[in-house]
Amino acid sequence: MSTLKIAIQKKGRLSEKSLALLKSCGINIPNGTASLTAKAKNFPLEILYLRDDDIPQYVEQQVADIGILGLNEVLEKQKDVRQIEALGFSNCRLSLAIPKAQNYDGLSYFNNKRIATSYPEILGSFLKEQNILASIEEIGGSVEIAPSIGLADGICDIVSSGSTLLTNGLKEVQVILKSEAVLIASNQLSESKQQLLDRLLFRMRAVKNAEQNKYILLNAPNTAIAAISDILPGMKSPTVMPLAQEGWSSVHSVVNENDFWQVIDKLKTAGAQGILVVPIQKMIA
Repeated sequence: MSTLKIAIQKKGRLSEKSLALLKSCGINIPNGTASLTAKAKNFPLEILYLRDDDIPQYVEQQVADIGILGLNEVLEKQKDVRQIEALGFSNCRLSLAIPKAQNYDGLSYFNNKRIATSYPEILGSFLKEQNILASIEEIGGSVEIAPSIGLADGICDIVSSGSTLLTNGLKEVQVILKSEAVLIASNQLSESKQQLLDRLLFRMRAVKNAEQNKYILLNAPNTAIAAISDILPGMKSPTVMPLAQEGWSSVHSVVNENDFWQVIDKLKTAGAQGILVVPIQKMIA
């Protein structure tokens, strides 16, 4: 029987969230990452714990069948792999930053400047598209200190909250790329491994859909059901059940997290009462 090999980052938040996603998919994984590999107990899946910047190469070379890592690393490494799914966590951005004391009047600031980065491919492509002539100083880490030690005039690095930039006397001036965790796959998967990937994707999408939606229950007079149903289409249409009190019904539906408060306001205006909100564990479309 085939086993699907998945590469994930060995340590850090991306690793934690990747393992949490797999566990939410009902996959039982032994605790700890002391070993570089682990086998799931109830799904034909083997986990390889690797450096995130090595994952694209391992997937391209079919050492791993699939991998979870940041989109920024996928684009930087430029390996022959497929991007399968955006996973919605580990959101960050790749940005240009300069010393706080410097005046910034647009991208032309970087003409004839030196920029330190661990992402020379992405940065080089961006500068070329913007017709900016700058020198790229490629370094492996501690990018933020490059301006203060005279190595560069600015940096291009991953930013989450921006606190690290501020600590090092820098300010963010231009977002180059918005990134998040993605699932990638080899272009050479066998039919049996593709079937396993499809099964895994089915579970991942059910978890992701659940996180993006809320289940709501409300009471309403029957005269308001038509208006409320227009507000709450749900997956197909709301569920309407009569209450013991004559002339009233209970309405059940699903609301997207992004639209939640706007929908609640409309429901109250339409006559909804006793609105309950329940989290969803899995949502099968």
